[in-house]
Amino acid sequence: MKQFLSFIRKEFCHIFRDVRTMAILLLMPVVLVVLFGYAISTEVRQSPVAVWDQRRDDASARMINRLAASEYFDLRRMIGSTEEADGLFRRGEIRLALIIPPAHVASGMQILSDATDPNEATLLIRYAMATLGPGEANSPAEVSLLYNPQMKGAYNFVPGVMGMILMLICAMMTSVGIVKEKEMGTMEVLLVSPLKPAYIILAKVAPYLLLSMVNIVTIVLLSRFLLDVPVRGSLFGLMALSTVYALVALCLGLLISTLVDTQQAAMLTSGVALMLPVVLLSGMMFPVENMPWPLRLLSEIVPAKWYIAGVKDIMIKGLGFGAIAREMGILALMVAGLAGISVKRFNLRLS
Repeated sequence: MKQFLSFIRKEFCHIFRDVRTMAILLLMPVVLVVLFGYAISTEVRQSPVAVWDQRRDDASARMINRLAASEYFDLRRMIGSTEEADGLFRRGEIRLALIIPPAHVASGMQILSDATDPNEATLLIRYAMATLGPGEANSPAEVSLLYNPQMKGAYNFVPGVMGMILMLICAMMTSVGIVKEKEMGTMEVLLVSPLKPAYIILAKVAPYLLLSMVNIVTIVLLSRFLLDVPVRGSLFGLMALSTVYALVALCLGLLISTLVDTQQAAMLTSGVALMLPVVLLSGMMFPVENMPWPLRLLSEIVPAKWYIAGVKDIMIKGLGFGAIAREMGILALMVAGLAGISVKRFNLRLS
């Protein structure tokens, strides 16, 4: 154990004496959180919707038919209470709910929208108002933006930045660090040391895991006190989810290190194969629902998609640890699969 800790200390010394590496590890998260722009607004189609029709007359039927016929909405079900709508929102089964009051009630219809993504919520409300149009039951609507009533863009991009930072630090820096040892020929020296190769690999990746946890704490503090993004749910669940996601990124970095032989190749592979999917296919920048079905299918294997969804559930919706069980399970399976493949591919003989 003493030798193992000495190897970890050596890796920390390598990281801390490299100014560029320290800038990437510690300053980049702060820069991204402070300067990252609002999510790009794009057209949303086939968004799931639920309707509670308390009026049940020809006018309300016409409104529901117009909503169901719209290309922007997918009428999933008719509901019977606001509690049922809230449950569907919490499970992520709908993005919009339309509540039509009885004919004798003076107030207008009510539109509930999931504002964890404020840009998408704004578009859906506009689409709904334009789709319903003038009609007998279309009195002025009462709009309620759930979870993010101020429509702050930070509520959407902070979880995405967390996913980007962990992938950048854990995957790219780990792959470059291991490939650097191979490129310089020092990996062979490490492998003939008394430590087993598995412990050497753990010593290489442990500092990046610890630094990624420091960065998560930094991002959460900046988000809370600078951007006013709360952590409404379980802080333990957030850290547990981040740890599992970081392990996925570490395994990806280890896998890349077994496929390439130069630092430039490791950086290029990490940037193209990992960072681009985080930005394009995770739902961070563009709604996944608006993509062609091959890209929607491809997004299912992007770890950041599940991580960002889980972070939003905890930070913004205020859900507990149990609400992210599916995301945790999927990411844990990715860790097991990638770790097995990486260990199998790791070549101890090093040509």
